[in-house]
Amino acid sequence: MSSGVEVDDSCIPTYQALQTSKQLRYIVFKLSNDNKSIIVDTTKAVDKDADPTAEYEEFVKSVPLDECRWYVYDFEYTHTDESTGHQGQRNKVLFISWAPDDAKIKAKMIYASSRDGLRRKLTGIHAEIQGTDLSEIDHETILSKINRK
Repeated sequence: MSSGVEVDDSCIPTYQALQTSKQLRYIVFKLSNDNKSIIVDTTKAVDKDADPTAEYEEFVKSVPLDECRWYVYDFEYTHTDESTGHQGQRNKVLFISWAPDDAKIKAKMIYASSRDGLRRKLTGIHAEIQGTDLSEIDHETILSKINRK
């Protein structure tokens, strides 16, 4: 990695709990306090009774407006087949790089240069999102990006 930041060993099994086991709705990754490794900050378990849209909107409200983070989110949505009109639930695993405008410049630089090291370790990502403002990661914006693919 160009930044010299290593991905902590706990990151991969946590990601697998989201990606293959479907136990987690999302994972928050951040830099360790000494900026030498990428660690799991928090996770949120899947709540099968929760409305997926409301659950995502709660996630967006939890995003810090002055700190960088990386998120992996198991995004659940309703897809309508245009040819048949059939609706069905779909999931896409998102990788979100969050670097808000109000974050410190040094933090933005370290997060940007360390991103690829984390991203390469996470197989099965369907879409990558870069956000600097909440409007770039809101539900409708994510839906439009997913449906373009």
